[in-house]
Parts: sequence; structure tokens; C-alpha cells
Amino acid sequence: MAQVNWRLIDVDALDPDNAFPADLLTPQSPPVSLSEIQGIAQHCRQALQRGDQEGALKDALSYPPYGGDEQVKELHLQTVLEILSSIKQAEMSPILQRLHSGPEGSETVDVLMKYLYKGMARHNAGSTPGVSTHATGVSTVSGQGGREYGVAPSRGDGGGMSVLLSWHEKVVDLAGTGAIVRVMTDRRTV
Repeated sequence: MAQVNWRLIDVDALDPDNAFPADLLTPQSPPVSLSEIQGIAQHCRQALQRGDQEGALKDALSYPPYGGDEQVKELHLQTVLEILSSIKQAEMSPILQRLHSGPEGSETVDVLMKYLYKGMARHNAGSTPGVSTHATGVSTVSGQGGREYGVAPSRGDGGGMSVLLSWHEKVVDLAGTGAIVRVMTDRRTV
């Protein structure tokens, strides 16, 4: 009897009727326009100016632009990074507790985790427009008006990645590793 490596057999090729088309695996999302996201970003910045970081974060995470193009998603990422960098480390856990205990708590925390991973990916991509690498090797995300998002405004070390990692640690402490698995398996991208 010949030895067959059963792991190399493409079972979908044997029975194509049982294969899932990609459009069935990815949920349909309504289209999101740039003007909608600009309005949300403006609303979030006004909340930040009033000192309502939690409200700004809740508003930003409530409207992920799953159906938007890359420009829309980038603008919303900049808004979320700006909000995250404006929150002090001592305030992270209480804010996350309140977000998680809300009506859409688990979904909101999962959306936050998606933005954390997207922000980390942008930090590691040296050729991404809007991302600059300093002589120290630290990357920052620059947005409209010359402001830098993803860096703590009170710190001079340009610690954008450390802000994202701090948030990641707090989210995993609260929601567990299930949040990581849900984000990695969800086909909807932010």
C-alpha cells in the first residue's frame, strides 16, 4: 500500500459543491462615506477638548467603518489613535471596565483590539504614508494639521508603540485571549 500524505489533499477540489464562496464568509457592511467619518472625527475631537476621553472613545468605537474604503479607514484610525494617546495610563483600566460592562461591551472591546493591531501594523510598516521613523527608530503617525497621533502628548520619547502595547495589555487583562482570537478570525477589517 502506497503511503499518502492525507494533509496535502485539497478536499474542496474533490467536492466543489461544498466549498464556501468568499462573499458568504465575509458579512456585508453598509458603505461608509468620508463625510460621515469626518463628522465622527470632529465630534470625537470636540469631546476630547471638553475632557471627555471616555465619551470620545465610545463614540469612535461605536462606528467602525467596515464598509469604507482605505481613506475612510485611515482617517478613523487616526481619530482612534489620537483618543487613545490622550488617555492617561491610570485611566485605561476604569475606562475599559465601563466600556466592557456597557450594552455592546464585548463587541466594543473587540473593535478596540482591531484598532490596536492596525496601529501596531502601521508602526512596523516603514513605507506607509503618514508614518515617519525618527533617528531613535520610533515611528509616529502624523495626521492633519501636523499633529502626531499614536504618541503620548505628555511624553517626549515618541512612545506611540508603548501606548498601543499598554492598551493591548489592559484589553487582554479584561477580555482575555478570546478577544485576540475573535479579532484574528473576524473578516471585517477596520
